[in-house]
Amino acid sequence: MADPRIQKLAELLVKYSTKIKDGDKVVINAPAAALPLTRAIYLEVLKAGGLPFILQRGDFEDLLYRHGSDEQLQYVHQPQRYVAEEYDARFAILADDNTKKLSTIAPEKIVLFDRARSGLMKTMMKRSAAGELNWVVAPFPTAAMAQDAEMSLEEYEDFVYGACMPDLSDPIGYWKKQSDRLQKVVDWLKGRRSVHITGPETDLKLSIKGRKFIKCDGENNMPDGEVFTGPVEDSANGHVYFSYPAIESGREVTGVRLWFENGKVVKATAEKNEGFLLKTLDTDEGSRRLGEFAIGTNEGITKFTGEILFDEKIGGSFHLALGAGYPETGSVNESAIHWDMVCDLRQGGQITVDGDLLYKDGRFVIDF
Repeated sequence: MADPRIQKLAELLVKYSTKIKDGDKVVINAPAAALPLTRAIYLEVLKAGGLPFILQRGDFEDLLYRHGSDEQLQYVHQPQRYVAEEYDARFAILADDNTKKLSTIAPEKIVLFDRARSGLMKTMMKRSAAGELNWVVAPFPTAAMAQDAEMSLEEYEDFVYGACMPDLSDPIGYWKKQSDRLQKVVDWLKGRRSVHITGPETDLKLSIKGRKFIKCDGENNMPDGEVFTGPVEDSANGHVYFSYPAIESGREVTGVRLWFENGKVVKATAEKNEGFLLKTLDTDEGSRRLGEFAIGTNEGITKFTGEILFDEKIGGSFHLALGAGYPETGSVNESAIHWDMVCDLRQGGQITVDGDLLYKDGRFVIDF
């Protein structure tokens, strides 16, 4: 018997996150492991009058990396370009049947692949900022993802659906309430100029002058819960230690420490997979600069799972993203990568903005 929560999640993604309407051209990027959710989304898009198109993702990349030539790695197919330039909505479904299948791929190949697709990312970000593209990233729980989270599949399913739909009887109403709550934080941050983050092995300053904070209320990520902006590109100075592993392309990079001067990473170390970290930092001109600064606000997500869609939302954390920034924040940083790295602030960390205390020991100190 199908899990009824799958249908509920599909309805939430179509009716609330992407707001599909009659005639919308819709692409669903999903691996085979996500078939039950893919089918449910496809049906809901049809009911809404949309024009759904399935573009499979993730199931063949390991073959391309292992056996493809440089030319093949860099080739971008015309349908991918057309979707990025012309479609009205995109669903990206995360569902891995083997989360480690890319862990032995040479970093140079991944960098080559990503560089060739920087134009696609730039196009989609610009169209999203202009209101021309609605998109959402959402999970479908698998046994492999449950293992990474150190849970049984049943426990992980409960965790995933509970994070996406805390109020199963009215999931849309829940996220609308969260939207109102996060708006108060965004209003407090409006017009501010500088951020100072301190914590264990962390003392980092960055400018947010002229930048816009965005509330994350379930429209682009599900689950959601953060406020973010794009820091001024040449402003980050200081150092930061990321208490959680930074995961990219199946590799777990632990103990990441970064040093910034005038916005650029000038030194980077890691306790595990440092070589991969350094190669990725050299992807392109923008990959050593920050595209995002964010504070996690989802208090229902309390533990690290190895899936960034959840981990970057952990209540009591902040995260930085190296690489591409979101144009709607005012960011002009461009890159083929967008690598989120998360830090827990619940043990002695704080964030001040223009000298005013905003966040201490993982909690907002302002009334919202």
